Amino acid sequence: MMISPESYYEEYLKGKTKEQIMTAIRGLKQEIGRLKKTIENPYAGINAVIHPSEETQIYWSREYLERAKEAYMEAGGKYTLSESEKRAADFNSNMDSIEKITFSIGGYSSYIIELTNGLKAYTKLWEDKEPLSLWDDYNEEPFTKETIIEALKELHIGEWRRRYSTQRFGYMVCDGTQWELEFEYNNGHRPVRFDGDNSYPYNFDKFQMPFGIDAVEDDDE
Repeated sequence: MMISPESYYEEYLKGKTKEQIMTAIRGLKQEIGRLKKTIENPYAGINAVIHPSEETQIYWSREYLERAKEAYMEAGGKYTLSESEKRAADFNSNMDSIEKITFSIGGYSSYIIELTNGLKAYTKLWEDKEPLSLWDDYNEEPFTKETIIEALKELHIGEWRRRYSTQRFGYMVCDGTQWELEFEYNNGHRPVRFDGDNSYPYNFDKFQMPFGIDAVEDDDE
């Protein structure tokens, strides 16, 4: 069972020096990275059932990390973002300016979301377009521009690696599934791209859900 951020502070951070709190910050960042890598490794813990799940642990570790950063500054420290944190912060600060999202997987149709005037979604194969309904399973209603942005914020996409590959885990796949994801903006920000080759971010299944892609069925096929 996970504890609240304030309980974490009381138990692990209260009364600590800024140096001790920084040690806790580094530990939390390493733990988040370890948990993500565990999920992203297709051969790690295939049959294991963990309670709480790694994703739940990531969620709470991220909450503890934010509280630890606050405690560090309260103790007189000046927190400096790492390069990966800067990229994530930049991505997050520009999310309301996203005008187009293009996602493709498996080399077939692209899924496209346009956010210039409300929300318009469709699939595209060459020049052929088919309307696409983006469904919010949690609220049981269609996504709107506002709710799709909120859903994307909850995925912390800014923390994703720019490229995912099985080479990271020490092996290569000669054939399989490739994917690409691009965000375009209306405020002059350059496009942000992510891609992968048989390797995916830890919460990739949740990202695909609004498009109606069932990862389990796809794997079976």
